[in-house]
Formats: sequence, structure tokens, C-alpha cells
Amino acid sequence: MSVDPTLTPPGTRNFRDAGGLPAGAWRALYGDETLVPTHCCFCGVQCGMYLRVRGGKVFGVEPRNHDINRMRLCPKGLNAYQQVNHPDRLTAPLLRTSRDADLRPVSWDDALDYTAGRIQAIQAEHGVDAFGMLGGASLFTEKTYLVGKFARVALKTRHVDYNGRLCMVSAAGANKLSFGIDRAANPFADILLTDCVLIAGSNVGECFPVMTQYLWGARDRGAKLIVVDPRETSVARTADIHVALRPGTDAAFFNAVLHVVIREGLGDQEYVDEHTTGWDDLAETVRAYPPERAAEICGVPAEQVEQVARMFATAPKAMAWHARGIEHHTQGVENCLTVINLCVATGNLGRPGAGYGTITGQGNGQGGREHGQKSDQLPGGRSINDPVHRRQIAEIWGIDEADLPQAGTSMMEMVHQMSRGEIRGLFGMCNNPFVSLPDYAVVKAGYDALDFHAQCDFFLSETAANAHVVLPVTTWTEDDGVMANAEARVIRHRKAQEPPNGVRTDTWVLCELARRLGAGDKFAFTSSADVFSELRIASRGTVNDYYGITYERIEETGGIAWPCPDLDHPGTPRLFEDGRSYHAAGKIHLQAVEWHPPADPYDDDFPMRLTTGRTVAHFLSGNQTRRLGGLVEQTPRPWVEIHPSHGYATGEAVTVVTRRGEATFPALVTEAIRPDTVFVPYHWPFPVAANALTIDALDPRSKIPEYKVCACRLERATAVVDVPAPPMPPGREAYPAAQAARSDPNPPTSSQGRGF
Repeated sequence: MSVDPTLTPPGTRNFRDAGGLPAGAWRALYGDETLVPTHCCFCGVQCGMYLRVRGGKVFGVEPRNHDINRMRLCPKGLNAYQQVNHPDRLTAPLLRTSRDADLRPVSWDDALDYTAGRIQAIQAEHGVDAFGMLGGASLFTEKTYLVGKFARVALKTRHVDYNGRLCMVSAAGANKLSFGIDRAANPFADILLTDCVLIAGSNVGECFPVMTQYLWGARDRGAKLIVVDPRETSVARTADIHVALRPGTDAAFFNAVLHVVIREGLGDQEYVDEHTTGWDDLAETVRAYPPERAAEICGVPAEQVEQVARMFATAPKAMAWHARGIEHHTQGVENCLTVINLCVATGNLGRPGAGYGTITGQGNGQGGREHGQKSDQLPGGRSINDPVHRRQIAEIWGIDEADLPQAGTSMMEMVHQMSRGEIRGLFGMCNNPFVSLPDYAVVKAGYDALDFHAQCDFFLSETAANAHVVLPVTTWTEDDGVMANAEARVIRHRKAQEPPNGVRTDTWVLCELARRLGAGDKFAFTSSADVFSELRIASRGTVNDYYGITYERIEETGGIAWPCPDLDHPGTPRLFEDGRSYHAAGKIHLQAVEWHPPADPYDDDFPMRLTTGRTVAHFLSGNQTRRLGGLVEQTPRPWVEIHPSHGYATGEAVTVVTRRGEATFPALVTEAIRPDTVFVPYHWPFPVAANALTIDALDPRSKIPEYKVCACRLERATAVVDVPAPPMPPGREAYPAAQAARSDPNPPTSSQGRGF
């Protein structure tokens, strides 16, 4: 039965939407103003918006009534347009021949000729695999396709990976093991139809604010809400059950929940028998996880484990969604598998209001991992180790299969290879590892060991500031392309203005470099549309099939969920409706998981747990948001969140010490965090970087770092450390109007920023 999302019980809609919708229809205020429909550049919700354009320049934004966001934008979305014509923009290539010299402006020909020459020299002396490439999951999908192709065809290297390695790969690994496909199983709209929704390891209210309306819509209809998170986040505060478990214990908790489901006969055995493999091993494994054992491991009441099991399993329709909180672990893949096991065991899959979803962090976190910039993957989600897949792509690319490199290593592993001299040159696009990777000292040492490093960006990031060549490229408003949002819905971003003089598109940069490296005939693309045409062909017949998706169809529909194998296909917004997985026999492969403790051991010197995450005003490494005045003023600096039992006062300087280093922050004292845990947001660079403290231990399957838990201790300090201004080229200073608030030594009034 379809449900009209505008219908709610009397009075509840007015209450929920108070202040949320404009008083009248949004409209252009000037006769010569144009509204360009597009989507936000930030998280995986990909909210629809109009960019306001006048005189050829973007100058404002309005929410668009796209069905994913229904006229809502979060603080980042409202401010995103300000980066387009920002005074900090890079507008000329920068070059230096050694790190002892200053970066200086040069022509595009000089920058590209020098880059190509250094690539050729390094590869001639040390082999093709001595040069690596790192892409990003905020690039349009066309550009992520080009990153993978450029690395393997122009550079001919096996060393290519991307910053989605720090985001979604644990979820991807679990999805492929269980289902044979890597994407959320249900659209967001299904949340409005559920009777119980479980959110694990996701601070939805701050990281995906516009998604919150779906939770409230479900609640208006009587749905129960379960939140699993060490912190009492804004959404957890409203939950029927908030499980404030110890960081790093998720697998034990979900095994125990499934133990109760089986013990009390609450599962859907008919569904399990008909549609799955591996049930007997799974049932035997979780038998060893009674609620009492989980209570000891997780630090939560045994009764709460039972309450979660009963609430989820007895709901007529239940859904589970998770994000980085359970994925950023050395058993991140296994944590995700335990959530999948719960959904499948209770028959909650493939129905409206019943299913499973992974909440994508970056704007193109879904599309960015589908078409080849991941180290072991080719376009269409193909495996680079599969001989059939290799032959298919080699034919499309017009190369010999023998010339297609084998699988490379992950992003963090590449840093260690830099330190060892195995990778001597690097080309980076749309990433900032100096802030985003764990153990800053190790990352800095790896990059400093490179003979040559080039970086593309539209602001000078901390990583780009360390490079030999910096290439200024377009923002999302200055080019066309597609992204796939957290639902795997392919949506279109539209060009709203011409880039500033001196700025080029990422596509142009890669094609020009390919020409200089002798592969220009394989990169004869003049636009994103040209690339998308090849991408559609390259994905045809795969699980990640885009062949039936065109720019025109996206315009007509508002977005199409893949797989979409032909032009008459409507797309696939909901998976598994026929009960079949994407494995060869159509069965869901249940996976037994044993819990193991985090990699960084606790002892008398390091008795507490440090966990990290995002705050609503900032995004990822902060290279964009730390330059936007409204967002900097809302949240000017990082802080350490501490339980009052430790005796600190809000605003007091506290040093967080781990086995990798230390950093000093103002305290934000709150009962919303476990006494044995502290939290630091990660959007700022060294010396106030959370990731100067985190451990680079990796999940053995996904190679994702264990950001969400490491051992630490607290020490009193005399003063907080100043927040550095964003990097700028020599002779320029960061836009002062956006930086005034950085000098405030106090934490924000809450994790959501000042004034909340």
C-alpha cells in the first residue's frame, strides 16, 4: 500500500515542520536571475537545490522540492555556494622543484609538462608501479571513472585508490559477501513505511541532517526508534532505546541481539530456510553470545539487549541503517555483517518499510566506488582479478589485457609504501590525507619521502600545500556530471557558471596529462557527457549497470537507481523483492562473526577510549567548510567531549594523549557520553588534529582504518592550542572574514555548534 508522505496524524505535521518550510514559493528576486537546478556537493543525501545565478556568477542558493530533501537544506548546504567565488580559490597552477622552495604561479603548459616529465622519469628509473594515484569520492562519477582509467592506461600503474577507502569500504565488503551487490537495499522513502528503525553508528542529526525528516516521519506514524551509539546524539536523545555501548564492541552486541531472537523464536525461519546459506554456522556462533556476555563486553545492561531484540524482531516491518560508527574498525566488515544477519534472520528484507541500508558519507561515496578508482575494482564493480572482467574492460579501453595492471594496495598501505620508497611519485585528486588519514606523523613522513607529488584542488589544502605541483580545478558548480546518492539513485549536477580564469576541469587535466604521456587517443573526451557515454557501455551487463541511465532520463525522473540495464527500465530503487540475492544461486550468504577487541589495547597508562566523528557545520577534512564564515563562526575549533565524572569544567584545557601523540582541546563537559569514552571531531589539521592521535590499524578485508576507537588518557593543560588558518599560496592570506572566530579558545555550546 502506498502512503502519502504529506499525510500525518492531526497536528503532528505542523509541529514537525515548524520553521522548516518557507512561507511562500521560492522565486527569483531579480529579472535577470537564473535558477539552476542541481544538488548539494556534500553528504550522500544529495539534497536538491537551486543555485541563484546573476551576471554569470553564482551568488545564492534556494532549497529545491526534490523528493529526497523536500525543500530542506542543512547548514552546510545553505553555505555551500559561497565556496564557488570565494577569495581563497586557486586560479593558477603552482610549482616548485623542491620542498625547500616556495610554490610559485606558472602556466598550465609548464605545470603539466613538468608533471608529465617527472612521471616519466620516475617510472623509467623505478618501474611503472613506482608512481601512484589517489582519487576521491566527492568527484562526479564520470571523473572517478577517469581516475581509474587514467591510472591503469596512462600511468600503467597498479597503485590507484581513493579516499572512499576511509568511508564506505567496510559496508561495501559486507554487502558483497552477503548479497553479491554493494549498495543500500531500500530507498529513504521506505523509512516512512517502517514500524521500527534501528540506527547503528550514525549521528544522523549532524552528519545527515536532512535524512532526519524520514525518521520523524516514521515516528509520526508510530514507528519505534533504536539508536546504537556511545554518545547520546540529538537523534539518540529521542529514541525508544539508546544503546550507549563501548566503542569497538558492536559485533558482540549484535550477535547477542540475534542470540535472543533465536532463543525466543522471534525470527522468520521460513525466510531463512528458503533464501539463505550459512544459517547453521551463524546460529551456533551466536549461541556463545548471551545477553550477559554482551553486557560485560559492551558495558550495557543485559536487559537492554533483550529489549532491542524484541522491539526489532516483533515489528511487522523493521529497517536497520548504519554508518561509520560501526564501519571504522578493524572488524568493520564483520560489524556490518552482524547487522545484515539480524535483518535477514527476521525476514526484514526486500519489502516496503523492511530492509537494510548503508548511509553514505561523501557526496558520491556510492558512485565513487562503482567504476574503477578503487584498487581492486574495474568499471561496473568488476573485479580486477577476474580474467573475464579484465578482458571485457581491456576491449572497451582498446588495450591488451596483458597491459592492464593487477590489483593495487589501499590508501593507507600506499602511505607506508611511500615511506619505504616503493612508491616514489603520486598524483592526488579530491583528497586531503594530511587531515583525513590516521596517525598524522606517519602520513607526513610518507608524503615527505616522495620524489614528486602533484595535487588537484580548488582550495590549497594541507596536503596540496606540501606538493611540488598544485593544479587549480573546478568546483561542483562549474561542470556537469552525475553522482549516486546513499540510495544508489543516480542524480545529475548541472553547471551553473564558467570557472574563474586559469581554472580547468578535472577531466581536462587528466586528458591533457594522458596526451603528454602518450595515451591521448584513449582520452579523447571533451565533456562529462562524453565520459558518461563510455561509462554506460563499460558498466553494461554488470551488477552496477548504468547502461539504461542517461542525462535526459535523470532530468525527467529526478534520478534513477541502478541497476538499470536498458532505456526502458525504470531502475531498481528496492533490492531483493523477489527474495534473490545477486550471488550466482540467488541465495543470501549469512556470515558467522566472532567479536575481537580493538587493535589499541587499554592499560593503566591509556585507560580510556577515544572516538572521532563529524559535526554539523563541517565536512571531512574541512578544506571547504573551514573557509566559510557562517560555518566557522558556528563551530570555530575542535573540542574534547568528556563526562562530568572526570572533574573537568567546560572550557578547561585538556590534553588527549595516545600512543601516537597528543593534542590539547577545550573541554565540553556533558553527560551525553560514556564515562570511559571521549570524543573529538576530526575536521581540523595538525596540531589540533584528531587524526594525529588515531591508529592506522586496518580491517584485514576492507583495509579501512580504526578511527572509531583507540586507547587514550587525559591530562590537564594550561592553554588550548591555536587553530591554524587554512593554507594559502605565498603572498596571499586566508579570507579574514571567515577566520575571525578561530581565536575563540572555548568549545561550542554543544556538539552542534554555538547557540544550540
